[in-house]
Amino acid sequence: MTPKCVFLFSWRLFCVLVCCGVGHSRRNVLLIIADDAGFETDVYNNTVVQTPHLRALSQRSLIFKNAFTTVSSCSPSRSTILTGLPQHQNGMYGLHQGVHHFNSFDGVRSLPLLLKEANVRTGIIGKKHVGPGPVYPFDFAYTEETNSVLQVGRNITKIKLLVRKFFLYVAFHDPHRCGHSQPQYGAFCEKFGNGESGMGRIPDWEPKYYSPDQVKVPDFIPDTPAARADIAAQYTTVSRLDQGIGLVLQELRDAGYENDTLVIYSSDNGIPFPNGRTNLYGSGVMEPMLISSPEHRQRRGQISQAYVSLLDITPTILDWLSLPYPSYSISGGDPVQLTGRSLLPALISEPAWVTVYASQSLHEVTMYYPMRSVHQGPYRLLHNMHYRMPFPIDQDFYVSPTFQDLLNRTRTGQPTAWFKTLNEYYYRERWELFDTCSDPTERRNLAGDPAYAQVLESLRAQLFKWQWRTEDPWVCEPDGVLEAKLEPKCRPLYNGL
Repeated sequence: MTPKCVFLFSWRLFCVLVCCGVGHSRRNVLLIIADDAGFETDVYNNTVVQTPHLRALSQRSLIFKNAFTTVSSCSPSRSTILTGLPQHQNGMYGLHQGVHHFNSFDGVRSLPLLLKEANVRTGIIGKKHVGPGPVYPFDFAYTEETNSVLQVGRNITKIKLLVRKFFLYVAFHDPHRCGHSQPQYGAFCEKFGNGESGMGRIPDWEPKYYSPDQVKVPDFIPDTPAARADIAAQYTTVSRLDQGIGLVLQELRDAGYENDTLVIYSSDNGIPFPNGRTNLYGSGVMEPMLISSPEHRQRRGQISQAYVSLLDITPTILDWLSLPYPSYSISGGDPVQLTGRSLLPALISEPAWVTVYASQSLHEVTMYYPMRSVHQGPYRLLHNMHYRMPFPIDQDFYVSPTFQDLLNRTRTGQPTAWFKTLNEYYYRERWELFDTCSDPTERRNLAGDPAYAQVLESLRAQLFKWQWRTEDPWVCEPDGVLEAKLEPKCRPLYNGL
């Protein structure tokens, strides 16, 4: 048998290149997942940020306008990408590293595990951020577990050289914030490697700088001088991300794989700004997604309106490599079912896909705030299970210039230039229903409007059905206890909720 191999590249760019040879045919996959990146590229009509490599990739890709993460948190999102299962099903409820220590269940059959069993050699460079090791096995690794994450995650020259050495999963760390851990490099590590005194030099990086008056402030972020300066720094690291993508794609061409490689680009979750990452609002879950196939050229450069999810990545790669998903159970119950789908048919004709789901339980271990959502057509329904608690704030976002400015303005009674108050951000209704067409910033909650009662009940029923299908332990929260051996399985608590 012809040997098989994998490039799994990620950046926080999570790039995967899977190369699979059978006879004289060969198929490869390059999966690129940016870290906390959004739509800061001219591919999605932001003409300020210079991203020529993403633009070039988009010209030979199908551009998805309605792509979503299924959880707005790094480790849980990466686990869903690598398993095709939502976080509540695979067990990666929150961040994997340090004191947080979340892991997927031992019995989960991940994408790298399935590829390994199919004689596909895998490796990882950059930020791994998932565990345990036996569930996500790689034949070699250059990650934060044994190396400086700045070097293997942001030094695009080092990443380029490692790409030459191996077939890889490269996990770039841009444009994630770093001001909480390496403040000397700036809020987004925008100074790291720029050649200035004490910053080091990344030879292949040509830094691009932006002024605060240039930036396009998303409508869910306060338009203040502090936020504009913060976004300008983010843009610089987006440019480094783009140049890194260009280097990886050039290595792909130089290695002779361009004409047989499926390339996928997306991000893990929303950008780290108010209403963004850790939220299941559109601003926290909407993602860029480009898919370029050497065998499907019909729709290159076109825009798809289909609703797609990061849960679709594992079934897409398995489909591309003609590998079946195994029949197994995680906890001795019913066989696991993938609720995502292969995206390859969308590369041929526009599908009628209009529904996606999301599930979040924690980010950091202290940030318990379980939420579930369904987005169908124009409507997004969110279930904030512990809605009487204040919405939690993560560490690196808390110390960010944008949030500190928002806190100080609120504390001193100054105008915040935001579309909601901090109190409204912290305290939410149990059910939130939005018409994202007429209300794209999701300001008007329709859950209590009698005119939308039928929409509310229909979406609630669909959400609960998905939770049962994916073995969600939170399916009875917050007013019931799950007792799977009894009927009904949700036993009421009579707690007034």
